[in-house]
Amino acid sequence: MDRALPWKEVTARRYDREAGHGRKETRATRCLTVTGLGLDFPHAVQAARILRHRTDLKSGKVTRQTVYALTDLTAREASPLRIGRLARSQWVIENRLHFVRDTTFTEDASKIHTGHGPENMATLRNLAINTLRSAGHRNIAAGLREISYHPFTRPLDLLGLS
Repeated sequence: MDRALPWKEVTARRYDREAGHGRKETRATRCLTVTGLGLDFPHAVQAARILRHRTDLKSGKVTRQTVYALTDLTAREASPLRIGRLARSQWVIENRLHFVRDTTFTEDASKIHTGHGPENMATLRNLAINTLRSAGHRNIAAGLREISYHPFTRPLDLLGLS
């Protein structure tokens, strides 16, 4: 999709700059109406290209990432500002969940790689995370430790099965 579309000619743009969490980040969002361009996505109305430039303030390391997205929203329904916000909110959800699954459950180091095992384990991890959050635990690792003190009753209590 990236080479097939005229990104340099796009006039619908949005630039956002933020600093925090030890880094500076710039995001450039460009949106392009794609109806009639022959893309193999029948409901696509707009395409978006989001370029992210991050600078780690400690190391000075600069990273660049390009993300492409398609939407059925028209330019009137979704400006580059809105599409950028929608993409950013999705990254927040992804990072919040993946970070917890990897740091607390060491998901990336899992030895389960075949069949439906990875999906099943991800579902169980998500169930644990969401159950703990519903019970008021902001720190999932601390919640797991607390539940481990009463392993035969507390998990069932949280799930409403006791």
